[in-house]
This record gives sequence, structure tokens and C-alpha cells, in this order.
Amino acid sequence: MTTRALAYELVDEVAWVTINRPEARNALNSKVRSALFEAFDAFNADRDAKVLVLTGAGDAAFCAGGDLKEMADTELTVPPADFVPHLGRNVKVDKPTIAAVNGVAYAGGFLLAQMCDLVVAAEHARFAVTEVKVGRGAPWAAPLPWLIPPRVALQILLTGEPIDAARAHQIGLVNEVVPAGELRKATQRLAKRIAANAPLSVLAAKAMVYAAADRGWHDALDEADRIWEPVYLSEDAQEGPRAFREKRKPVWRGR
Repeated sequence: MTTRALAYELVDEVAWVTINRPEARNALNSKVRSALFEAFDAFNADRDAKVLVLTGAGDAAFCAGGDLKEMADTELTVPPADFVPHLGRNVKVDKPTIAAVNGVAYAGGFLLAQMCDLVVAAEHARFAVTEVKVGRGAPWAAPLPWLIPPRVALQILLTGEPIDAARAHQIGLVNEVVPAGELRKATQRLAKRIAANAPLSVLAAKAMVYAAADRGWHDALDEADRIWEPVYLSEDAQEGPRAFREKRKPVWRGR
């Protein structure tokens, strides 16, 4: 499966899904979002694929987030439930997934990395939840305090500032950090080690970890949707993408 927006390639039981918009830092426009849903469906149906790796084309960006120009054009308010694939919420994937973060993972790109089971990052990778800088919402980040210390999660969310790969590894957001030139090989090795194990044991191990987290996780996501809805519906939520499109500093009105 290969489209202009995305490529799906099976390499020794490992499905590599590559977002292919390097000219736009692999931003999530409607074509990419639709192609990602199709790729996860293809992985679920692919009996030869034991592990999925999600990455971005080029070496500048894993995914820079939602396409703000498209958001400004469509005047997006509250994203619908199927706006972007969110593993464990609107897409069920029982097999293991790994994010191979080859550059910036901002906003929706952070979401994509966060939702994968494991993360391998290139040394130059950067992570940020930038929604506060454009007046948008990040209800999908509700599980973040389960992954990293709550005070660190608060700093990431309140400042919108990026952290580097070394810091992401230090706080437990990333499993491995490798030189950029070794990212694909290192991620493939990790995926192959998983794929070589007993498949039912692998599936059960993943299910057990998320079952333990689910006791509070899904409730937190539902409550996060309620908290962020007035933000999405605000004037500022339109001003942020509009200012980005017009290449100017946003004027916040707090309403």
C-alpha cells in the first residue's frame, strides 16, 4: 500500500508506515489522516506483520502536527472523534507498535508518538505539545501523566516548548535514543526481537499493561474532551491557525 500521502512496507514481519509529506514536515492534512486509518486497518489484516513501525519521510520531522493552514481554511472547531487515528480509542490495534521519531514530533505528531507502545528517537528529535501556542486543544494528552511524571507533563503542556530526545528518554517518554543514521536499523532490530517472541504472549503482555492503565485512562480522556471543548469553540482557536497561515503573531482575546 503506497499513496502520495503515505507508504506501507512489510520488512521481515515488520510493517513500516511512513507519512510522506516531507515538504510540509509531514503535517496531518485530511489525506494523511485518511491514509493512516487505512494503514492501521491493513496492519490488522496482515497476518505476516507482527509489529508496526510509524515514522515520517525525511530527517526533519516525524510529524509537525495538524495542518494549521487546512484548519484555518476549514475553520475547524472541535475535531470529530475520527479526526485522526488514536490507537486504543478510535482504532483497535492488538499487535505492538513503535514510533521511530526521525525529527520533530509536535502537537498531533506528539499524539502519534504517545499512542504507540514504544518509541525510538533519533538524537535530533524534538517533542512538544504546542497547542497552547495556537489556541487549540490537547485532550488526547490526558494519558501523559501515566507515561511521565505529572509535573513534567504540566511543564510540557503549559509552556508548549519542545524537549529534546535526551530529555524525553530521561523522563521515560522514549525507550531508546540513537544517531539519526541508525534510526531505521535500531528500530527494525527492536521490532524483530518482539516479532520473534511467542505471538499470544506478546499480545497478552500488551493487553495486560493497558488494562491496568485503563481503569483511569478512558475516564480521563472523556473528561479531557469536556474540559477542552470550550477552547476548541473559542475565537482564539480560530485565531491561532489563521495567524500561522498569515505568518503573523496571534492576537489572543481569551474568548
